Amino acid sequence: MLLWSTVASAFKISLKYLNFIQLLFFASLVSVILLFFILLIQNKLKLLKAYTFQDYLHSAVLGFLNPFLYYLVLFKAYSILPAQEAITLNYTWPIMLVILSIPILRQRIKLISILAIVISFIGVIIISTKGNFSALKFSNLKGDLLPLGSAVIWGLFWIYNIKDKRNVVIKLFLNFAFGFIFILILGLLRDFRKIIMIQNYRGLLGAVYVGIFEMGITFIIWLKALKLSKTTAQVSNFIYLTPFLSLMIINIVVGERILLSTIIGLSFIVVGIIIQKYCSELKQNTDVQ
Repeated sequence: MLLWSTVASAFKISLKYLNFIQLLFFASLVSVILLFFILLIQNKLKLLKAYTFQDYLHSAVLGFLNPFLYYLVLFKAYSILPAQEAITLNYTWPIMLVILSIPILRQRIKLISILAIVISFIGVIIISTKGNFSALKFSNLKGDLLPLGSAVIWGLFWIYNIKDKRNVVIKLFLNFAFGFIFILILGLLRDFRKIIMIQNYRGLLGAVYVGIFEMGITFIIWLKALKLSKTTAQVSNFIYLTPFLSLMIINIVVGERILLSTIIGLSFIVVGIIIQKYCSELKQNTDVQ
């Protein structure tokens, strides 16, 4: 959680020296290399031979969603929004997941879930308007739609990824390998020379940091924590601390003044997520009984 809490600041600082496509290109490259060596050390590369064409096609689709499309939209959001605004609006992905589950998974939604969604979106409005309810004027509507869009993309990725029962690290490696291919194609369609030309080494250091701690090893540590814990809740509840820790780090490292409206809006979003999570767990326990 501490590592993930630093990445919003890393995004914002890196984007001072790189454009959002450059950051995605180099961070994804670092992540692919890192995950390859993790699989090599774990002696799991041989498992790739057992996968079918359909498995690789599935990974290609998921790789298009994440890292390609998800981070393309998210990094663009960070390039034009304050970091505090981008991270809090992107944190709506659990609510987006619930909304997307209705048409895709044919799940029924209860009244309490609707309440949770409404509470979270009140938080979105507070953040987007900076608390100016009287005028209901969005400070940067186009910018705010980007992190909300990335939350939708992540929700779609999660839905289609959760049914995939293959080894998690291999799935992650294949997703990023295919994602990097899409990023490479995008770079070739644009001006590839401009993408690989880095004006300041700080940008490259930032991309390496993002590739390791946002897209790579932190996810492995998270999975290990889940495996070692007696219950998933023991670990997963810590995730609610992440955006608040991120705001503290953004304030200290990036130097943004954290607005009261951001803290209040984020609190609404988190409360909505917690209500939704509690309802889901209650439903699962009822079904088991």
